[in-house]
Amino acid sequence: MQATSTIDAPTAAPLPGPPPRSWARAVADIRDGLRERELWSHLGWQDIKQRYRRSVIGPLWITISMAVTALALGILNAALFGTQIATVLPSITVGLIVWSFVSGCIMDGADTFIVNEGLIKHLPAPLMVYVLRTVWRQILLFAHNLVVYVLVCGIFIWAIDKPYHVIPNGITQPGLNWGIVLAIPAFALIVLNAGWVTVLFGIAATRFRDIPPVVQSFMTLIFYMTPIMWQADLLYTNGRTSSMAHLLALNPFYHVVEIIKAPLVGLQQSWTHWVVVGGFTIVGWALALLALRNYRARVSYWV
Repeated sequence: MQATSTIDAPTAAPLPGPPPRSWARAVADIRDGLRERELWSHLGWQDIKQRYRRSVIGPLWITISMAVTALALGILNAALFGTQIATVLPSITVGLIVWSFVSGCIMDGADTFIVNEGLIKHLPAPLMVYVLRTVWRQILLFAHNLVVYVLVCGIFIWAIDKPYHVIPNGITQPGLNWGIVLAIPAFALIVLNAGWVTVLFGIAATRFRDIPPVVQSFMTLIFYMTPIMWQADLLYTNGRTSSMAHLLALNPFYHVVEIIKAPLVGLQQSWTHWVVVGGFTIVGWALALLALRNYRARVSYWV
């Protein structure tokens, strides 16, 4: 008679660490991505250099393109609305620079994981590396475009360093003052929003490939509905607020643009813009963390 062992066979030990779908892994992805600063900063700068490879003046084309666009729109605005180019051109220039950054983060953010398919499948790096690569690239583009703002303000400083009107008989703007320093925390707040936008749109677009073209069409529509080529002062006549001004307040991009444009060109500043953008930052990152918790492990399969 053969003896049988009463000792149970060993069972497989559970994998160490939290499960794939956990808040801990989502937060760790963000933390580890921030630690890889050399990687994503290098990749972001290489994106700029690669775009203008073999070009004579290289990334300077970014600045030239923005300058030409701002000048053309400033002349057009002055001709259509009877404004002074000395006061309207700085406003249009800053509006275009901020819009270029915001729209770039949204549209490039939707393609973030799609265009990084090769790296995602072969490089064991946190997803936040590709998010930060996209945001850093847009920051570099913003820095190039900011040169245009410095040139425009240097030329027309005499018109905006004191109380002025953007449009004839419009609201009296205070002019450039020490409030210009508020542009620094304003840009930092927008960069924070760029992070969650890239995470959220990037994950959604990886799963549903129709999202990138939809986003591009949507951003074109929003561009014309946001006071960039035209001035918000047009909605305030004879000291009264029109119904369109109330609708404009529902446009989140209006608040995003204004928190930077107002201090940079000496416009009246409203804390409403800060409250709205701050609220979007909190809600947006909550949604981004939820998306990272539930779907970060699936991105490599979706791409």
